[in-house]
Amino acid sequence: MIRLYACLGSGNCFKPWLAMHQLDIPFELELIDVLKGEQKSPDYLAISPLGVVPHLVTETGCGIGESNAMLWYLAEGSHLMPATREGRAEALQWMFFEQSKLEPFISPARFFTTILPDQRAAREQDIAAWQATADVGLSRLDAHLDGRDFMLHGGYSIADIATFGYVHVLEEAGLAMADYPAVGQWVDRVAATEGFQPLSDLGQAKSKAA
Repeated sequence: MIRLYACLGSGNCFKPWLAMHQLDIPFELELIDVLKGEQKSPDYLAISPLGVVPHLVTETGCGIGESNAMLWYLAEGSHLMPATREGRAEALQWMFFEQSKLEPFISPARFFTTILPDQRAAREQDIAAWQATADVGLSRLDAHLDGRDFMLHGGYSIADIATFGYVHVLEEAGLAMADYPAVGQWVDRVAATEGFQPLSDLGQAKSKAA
């Protein structure tokens, strides 16, 4: 059975977790407390040599790092993978966009605003810079989603899951969803897709197919 190593509250850990729920893939879940440094323990480094979370171990024992690589692996042959060569290339385009223009800025701003608020005052300048850079990416995303139901014309896909991971919690980073109306409407549509589970339920595994 697939095993996912994840930490609570992480948008990156949320992505493969959500995909497996929506694809009805059984998996085991092991939580890693990164605030306690468990990702640096010898036991975990033996599983994930780079010490990163999330980490997915396939049924054959292959380890996969990087949340979007996990999505690509999990979605192969399913309705979440675009059917055409062009569609798959476009999905990759937006998955790269998410990791370069959105996650690197929303994630740390959220971390010091919501997860470790006691450190917020010391990081106000950094937070403001992250928010400003995230706004550029979010504005581009909002323009892209204007008039679309999902990221790709072919329908809901791993491009949506990848982008949703941190975008849907942008207000926890001190940003305002109201500033990106098309994004807000898209967030609601993703949350209404079949099999959707919220980030707050991340601690739950899926031990068997429904």
